[in-house]
Amino acid sequence: MLSVAAAFAWSTYYIFVLALTPGTTPSAVLTYPFVFGGLAYAGWVAVTGDGAAFLRVWREPAAYLRTALLIGMQLSVLAATYLTGPVDASLLSLIGDVVATPLIVAFLLGAHTEHVRTPIFAFGLVLSLAGGAMTIAGGGGLGAVHDWGWVVVPVVPLTVAFYFLLTARANERAPPSAVVAQSMLAAAIGTAALSFAIPGGYAGLAVDPGLPLLLLVATGVSSFFLAPAIYFLAIRRAGLIIPPMLMTGIPVFTLLLGALVLHIGLPLLGVLGIPIAIVGALFTLRGESEPEAKK
Repeated sequence: MLSVAAAFAWSTYYIFVLALTPGTTPSAVLTYPFVFGGLAYAGWVAVTGDGAAFLRVWREPAAYLRTALLIGMQLSVLAATYLTGPVDASLLSLIGDVVATPLIVAFLLGAHTEHVRTPIFAFGLVLSLAGGAMTIAGGGGLGAVHDWGWVVVPVVPLTVAFYFLLTARANERAPPSAVVAQSMLAAAIGTAALSFAIPGGYAGLAVDPGLPLLLLVATGVSSFFLAPAIYFLAIRRAGLIIPPMLMTGIPVFTLLLGALVLHIGLPLLGVLGIPIAIVGALFTLRGESEPEAKK
């Protein structure tokens, strides 16, 4: 239930982003959610009394690797949302959760290897990728990607997987509020400094104090505070395998919200791809929960 709630909170990001444009520049859409999400986390640190741990995290070199991954993840997700559309961008994130995360856990971190070598896991992996490819191809989103834009496609799932894995491991040694607060606030500083290289530039950081600012606050609180807070709580309770698999809800919620709020439709091939991707994710979930019998 925690994972599904996190999936819904993350799916609102794509809707907020497309509702903000074209009135708000990409530099503002990238920076301000980090600001408001970071402030919400800072408030959580104050309430829980984790200030000492929060200051300690800033002195750890690994914290800045997580910050760089967070900035790269959000920059690539934002670019994918503009280039391929919200559903395709959410499916790229799904591939990071469903495919990349368990493989990295198994083969790079050396854990749960017996879970991901089962035939049912391999079948689900192929099915999930096939469903995601159908939806992306059906939506025609990749047709809008040119030249360096193709870098975004693999960067989204890789940065999603590595950021959440490294942060989940850091949460085992320090309070999650302190770890994620540091990442969010450092990312806010980093993206603000990098605004000169992002469409809109520094001038684009001046935002209309009306509805655009309210949408940016809502994005920060929903997708940058509530979603990761709930997600990492699920990981603490269930481990590094099961919660990422349940991120299959993101493209479903994105599709429904896109249709209801933004009136975004998909061709039949794209609509059929989502349940196929979800069924594949469920097969991989089953494969991970039933390791091979030892010979």
